[in-house]
Amino acid sequence: MAEAAVDRSSKSGLGPAGKPFSTFERLVAWRYLRARRKEAFISVIAGFSFVGIMLGVATLIIVMAVMNGFRTELVSRILGINGHMIIQPVDGPFTDYADLVKKFEAVPGIKMALPLVEGQVLASSQTGGSTGALVRGTRAEDLSKLKTVSDNIKSGDMVGFAAGDGVLVGSRMADQLGLRVGDLITLTSPEGDVTPMGVNPRIKSYKISGLFEIGMSEYDASIIYMPLEESQLYFNADGLVQSIELFVNNPDDIDNLRPKVEEAAGRQIAITDWRQRNQTFFSALQVERNVMFMILTLIVLVAALNIISGLIMLVKDKGSDIAILRTMGASSGAIMRIFFMTGAAIGIVGTIAGVLLGVVVCINIESIRQFFSWVSGTVLFDPQLYFLSQLPAEMDISETVSVVVMALTLSFIATIFPAWRASRLDPVQALRYE
Repeated sequence: MAEAAVDRSSKSGLGPAGKPFSTFERLVAWRYLRARRKEAFISVIAGFSFVGIMLGVATLIIVMAVMNGFRTELVSRILGINGHMIIQPVDGPFTDYADLVKKFEAVPGIKMALPLVEGQVLASSQTGGSTGALVRGTRAEDLSKLKTVSDNIKSGDMVGFAAGDGVLVGSRMADQLGLRVGDLITLTSPEGDVTPMGVNPRIKSYKISGLFEIGMSEYDASIIYMPLEESQLYFNADGLVQSIELFVNNPDDIDNLRPKVEEAAGRQIAITDWRQRNQTFFSALQVERNVMFMILTLIVLVAALNIISGLIMLVKDKGSDIAILRTMGASSGAIMRIFFMTGAAIGIVGTIAGVLLGVVVCINIESIRQFFSWVSGTVLFDPQLYFLSQLPAEMDISETVSVVVMALTLSFIATIFPAWRASRLDPVQALRYE
């Protein structure tokens, strides 16, 4: 009978002739996963492990997607009104800016060159309100190409701006100062007329031709667009511009365009790109993403530790079963694979459920935000406090795959020690007191 039992066990995958991860091993692993009354506590631990891995994976995917969405939206809005390359003179002012603009726009990869006169002013209204502002002097035809501004005129139009007798003001600045289209806004610049008594501030009022709303509160509250010729007179820059901003087709291809731009200029110029101007901001975003990934990974790690504790308790509870299997001819490798599959199943199913939950939340994140705003009766993600007016989410395939691989790896590693302990169990010691 012993020979027959060994023969049966060999055919079932218990003995040396059995193949790894055979039907018998999978069947036993599945039975150990099913809940029984006397093993209810172990099943609860397995359930917590599953939920922990699911929530950890889903949270990682959602947070990474939201931060990617933030970065994409901020880059598009920041670079929507600021050039990707800023050209400034070295050997003399840009008095020939019209010719330089044509040369730069002829360079392959550059879609627009924008000559600018900039200056800080104090903006005030007749009601007595005042705020600091950045005046950007540009040509009407160039501003019409700057779709981030020209396509977001909240009220008014660009007719007065094109005629040279009106300015465009950000909507939040207008609200702060109590101004509307047609009102006068008074600008005060410290760089005024030079007199024997010193430099007098220059104070001048302009009619508001239109109000724009880009969607970034910082810009909507601080920028005023003025016709180029008027800004040259106002800032004592008659016939010249301070810089030329270049907008390129591919912002990440800046390094390859530098030598072409320098060659097209035909003179000494200083070039600053968008990465240098916003280095601190985007570096902070990258650091925050990395830190959030590390912190949220701890959720998955805690769930993996729950798998370890659950499997160790299961091994202790199933000691007599393991001993019987060993006496029937099951190898230590078969026992190890049974408990490895038991723990790995929790990790695999939890990871799959977490990915599905994360994808569903990312797709409907704005609707979810609006729902919670409605339930709580408060404004979540207030546009007046944040740069953006809605909650963005942009999933990255490589990041999602990284999260899945990380979760599965931790789950598999967590099952190794309990499975190894089960395979090392001595059948004689386990059955001594049975």
